Amino acid sequence: MIKKYHLTRAMLQRAAYVLLATAALASCKPKHPTSVKPGKKSTATGIAYNQKDGFQVKSFKAPNGGPNLIFIEGGRFTMGALEEDVVNSRDNRERTVSIQSFYMDETEMANVHYLEYLNAIQRDSSEEVYRAALPDTTVWAGQLSFNDTYVTQYLRYPGYRYYPVVGVSWVQASDYAAWRTEAVNNELAKGGQKTKKKGGGFSLKRKSKSAEPALAEASASPSAPARMSIESGLVLPEYRLPTEAEWEYAAKAMIGTQYLDENQANQRIYPWDGSSVRNPKKGKKQGQMLANFKRGRGDYAGIAGRSNDQAIITAEIYKFAPNDFGLYNMAGNVNEWVYDVYRPLSYQDVSDLNPIRRNGYLDDSKNYDRKNNNSAIDDKVRVYKGGSWNDVAYWLSPGTRRYLDQDSATATIGFRCAMIGLGRNR
Repeated sequence: MIKKYHLTRAMLQRAAYVLLATAALASCKPKHPTSVKPGKKSTATGIAYNQKDGFQVKSFKAPNGGPNLIFIEGGRFTMGALEEDVVNSRDNRERTVSIQSFYMDETEMANVHYLEYLNAIQRDSSEEVYRAALPDTTVWAGQLSFNDTYVTQYLRYPGYRYYPVVGVSWVQASDYAAWRTEAVNNELAKGGQKTKKKGGGFSLKRKSKSAEPALAEASASPSAPARMSIESGLVLPEYRLPTEAEWEYAAKAMIGTQYLDENQANQRIYPWDGSSVRNPKKGKKQGQMLANFKRGRGDYAGIAGRSNDQAIITAEIYKFAPNDFGLYNMAGNVNEWVYDVYRPLSYQDVSDLNPIRRNGYLDDSKNYDRKNNNSAIDDKVRVYKGGSWNDVAYWLSPGTRRYLDQDSATATIGFRCAMIGLGRNR
C-alpha cells in the first residue's frame, strides 16, 4: 500500500514537472507583433525600427476617444421600426445590419458647449462666419404662445447652460463638429508647443453651399501649434454627426438584453426594456416617466408637485437615466440630427455593413420632383431621430424617423457627435 502511494506521488510530481516545462517553453516562444506593440524590427525586411533617420514605429497606448465620448462596441442588430407604422411611412422596415465599433457623445450638446464654439470663432473668424453659426433663437417664438423669454434667455442665460442647444441646423451642427475636431487636436498638440494666438488659432472657412458632407472646413492658422502626425497615434479622427444606423444602434443598446452566447432575451421598442414609458421598478421612482416628452394634448409634464417628466420644455442633458451604453436622452428631450440624407427606400438600398445614405445614389432626387413642389425630398433633407419634449411617445422609438431641410432649425432638434472606433473592434 505504501509502495503504491509513493508510486502515485512520483507520477504526479513527474506530471507537474512536465507541465511546468511546457509552460516555460511556451513562455520562451516569441510573441507575434501587434498594432499596439509592433516590436523592434520589421517582420518583412528585418530592418530595425526607430534608428536615426530610419522608419519610426513607436509603441503606443490607444486613446480612449475624445472628451465626452462613450465607446460603443459594434455588432449586429435588427434595424427598423418596431412600433406600428401609424403614419404609414413604410420607410424603415426591419432588417439585420452590422455596425463597426465607434464612439458617441454621452449627452446632447448643451448651450455651454455651443457658446464655447461661438466664442472661439468670434475671435478667430470673420463676422460673417460668426453670424452664420448663431442658433436661430426665434424658433421659440409663436404668435399664439408666450415663449418670449426663451427667445432672449434660453441660449445665453447661465441657468440654461446644461440644457441642449436648439435652433441649430444640420449644417451648423456639422460645422461645430469640424471645429471641435481641430479644437481637441490643438489641445492635444499643446503638449509640444504653446500657441500665441487666442482661442487656439482655429479658423472656420465656409465652402460653397453645394459642399458635402459639412458646409465648413477647419484649418489651423500658421500661429497654431503644429499638428502631430497621424502616425503618432495621438491625433483623433474627426468628430462628426452619427449615421442613422449608428444612432439607432446606440439608442437601442441591445447589449443590455443579452443572456447567453449571442442570444437576446427581448427586442426593444425604446432605449429601455418593456413597452411602457414609465419606470416599472418598485420604489419611489415607480411610475415616473423615463424620458422627457409630450404626454398628451396640452400635457407637457404633468401636475405641479408631481411633475412626472420634470420639464415643461427641455431638461438638462444628464436629467434622465442613461441607457445600457451609458448614453443620456436617446429618447426625448430633443430630437437629434444624423448624417444621412433622407430617402424612404434607404432600408432596401443601403449596405448591410455600416449602412449610410450619403446622396441620391440609386434613388435620385429628380424622382421626387421637388422643383414643382410635388415632394419635399431632395439631396438637402436630412434625417433626425429620437423624439423631443414636444413629441408624443410614438417618436421616442429609435426606429422612427423624420426629415427636415439641412438649413432649417426648430426648438425640438439638437445634436450629438460621433467618432470612428480608432482601430478597435472591442
